[in-house]
Amino acid sequence: MFGLDSINPEWFVTIGLISIAMFVLTLLIVPIVIVRIPEDYFSDEQRHVSRWASFHPVLRYLLIALKNIAGFILLLMGILMLVLPGQGLLTIFFGIALMDFPGKYAVERRLVSYPKVLHSINWIRKKANKKPLLI
Repeated sequence: MFGLDSINPEWFVTIGLISIAMFVLTLLIVPIVIVRIPEDYFSDEQRHVSRWASFHPVLRYLLIALKNIAGFILLLMGILMLVLPGQGLLTIFFGIALMDFPGKYAVERRLVSYPKVLHSINWIRKKANKKPLLI
């Protein structure tokens, strides 16, 4: 049958290196994003107006496309980190936060309202001398 002895050992090294790289990237990126979120971002029922609304349409759509690509990559990394080392739930949250899709704000508010996620976010914000998020 199909066992671990039939898998090429180089794949274990590759998967291990990818896992370590994702872990280090999330340790660097996630706290920066958490600290930059306004404390009242999730307290409003409606989504805030984008800072990019006044940009030239070509530049705005280019930035939105790049932001969505980065969000999708973070989402995939977070899903992988559910079984590999790393901050999986927080990375999934920030991947979703970067992407644009209908109902995104409601999904973000629901994810942040989970006590463990909110506690983790506010712990990081406290270390950076920022006020906790208001839900």
